[in-house]
Amino acid sequence: MQENNKTQIHHVLSFVRRTGRLTDRLQRAWDKYSPDFLLDINPAPGSLDIRPGFVFDAAFAREAWGNGHPVIVEIGTGQGENVVAAAEARSDVNFLAVEVYDPGVAHTMLMAGKRGLCNLRIAQVNAPELFAVAEPGAIDEVWTFFPDPWPKMRHHKRRIVQPDLACDIHQSLKPQGLWRLSTDIEDYALHVHEVMDGRDDFSNVGTFTVSLPTEHVGKGTAGEAASLPHADFKESERFGGRVLTNFEKKGLAAGRLIHDFTYQAL
Repeated sequence: MQENNKTQIHHVLSFVRRTGRLTDRLQRAWDKYSPDFLLDINPAPGSLDIRPGFVFDAAFAREAWGNGHPVIVEIGTGQGENVVAAAEARSDVNFLAVEVYDPGVAHTMLMAGKRGLCNLRIAQVNAPELFAVAEPGAIDEVWTFFPDPWPKMRHHKRRIVQPDLACDIHQSLKPQGLWRLSTDIEDYALHVHEVMDGRDDFSNVGTFTVSLPTEHVGKGTAGEAASLPHADFKESERFGGRVLTNFEKKGLAAGRLIHDFTYQAL
């Protein structure tokens, strides 16, 4: 396996570190299933960094999954509902769940273990760190569904979708590979378009038009969005490979529109 010669950079965190004990049920799942599902790529227990010298390349993927199947990476898998369902439905694809919170990692292991899945692995790392050490063309698709919206204006810089991450995801994708995203927050939809639509390395392959405010709002000013100037943007139909999770159901119940995006690497 080739060594990573890039300078190690600690990226802006798009999450808040939370501590706390796992429930007994989740601790048992962790103890039982972590050898099968959790990738050993951190420098030390409890770290969310990538160990020095690690490269996510075809050789590592073949070692981790035992085959050369296509690889799909989901950033921020939460409780694992979506990635586990996808892995169960598509045994010919290798799935990598990237999640930072212990309960989410443990719950994903529990569901995957109960289903006897062999095509799912979990990386408990800060996602930008992983893509920064990915070999060009190592990944077929990236999914980022309902990322933390960081609704306060002063926190918008902590949103996971950023130009630097887009660069690293692009270089990690195979030619014509896809980055699929979704959000139920209108202001985050505008943020995605601002980061992605003007790039010359991705094409927005959405097929229908939505109208969005052209100015950002924060948590306390979201009610003003309807009165702001609007413009049309291209978005995608709901991705059929995304299960309807409890999180998405809550957004729909609250009357929020779900925004889906598909960007193809050029």
